[in-house]
Amino acid sequence: MTRIPVSPIGVDAVILDYNGVIGLQPTLGQWQHLARLADWPDTGLASLQHAFWNAREPYDAGELSDLAYWAKVLGSHPGPRLLRELRTADTAMWTRTDSHVLDLLYRARASGLTMVLLSNAPAHLSNVLDATDWRRELMDDALYSARLGRCKPDPAAYEHALTATGIPDPGRVLFVDDREDNCLAAAALGLRTLHYVGQPADLERQLLPLLADSSST
Repeated sequence: MTRIPVSPIGVDAVILDYNGVIGLQPTLGQWQHLARLADWPDTGLASLQHAFWNAREPYDAGELSDLAYWAKVLGSHPGPRLLRELRTADTAMWTRTDSHVLDLLYRARASGLTMVLLSNAPAHLSNVLDATDWRRELMDDALYSARLGRCKPDPAAYEHALTATGIPDPGRVLFVDDREDNCLAAAALGLRTLHYVGQPADLERQLLPLLADSSST
């Protein structure tokens, strides 16, 4: 359904990245816990992270199963119990949220702003995020790379998200992401962008008139 533009800031919808915007980055302790599960040398955390990220895009895109992904990371197939432990630890690394960002989004949502989540995330994490209160309360829709079969910055991912907003003009949609390459790809399609660098005040400035409207109602 096409929505009628009503925003005082010229933005009628926001497409939000998850990790690095709503979601907090993993702690050192979480990485170390993952390394212990993987029986990785204590001094080799950087090499674990390299192996973790080297295989991540096809995993996020739904091209690799949990087993196939962790076999690539570890160099061998984990047994069923270890696979469950690795997946649980991996998921826990990406489910902590920034309360300041969520507060801003709840205030903007109260003004009627349309919100769509667009995240590079594997299937299990996608299911976990979909079950959260903030996802159900804030987002009109949530699109995950594992379900789309493609990751940002693939233009098709943004096109799916733009369709989900119901706003035909990409110039009236704000895209927020912590990766510059993702923002550049969005801008090439005509979306407004905010390269988020961990400062909620930057997001607040973008949404300020809406936040003021919601606080006065």
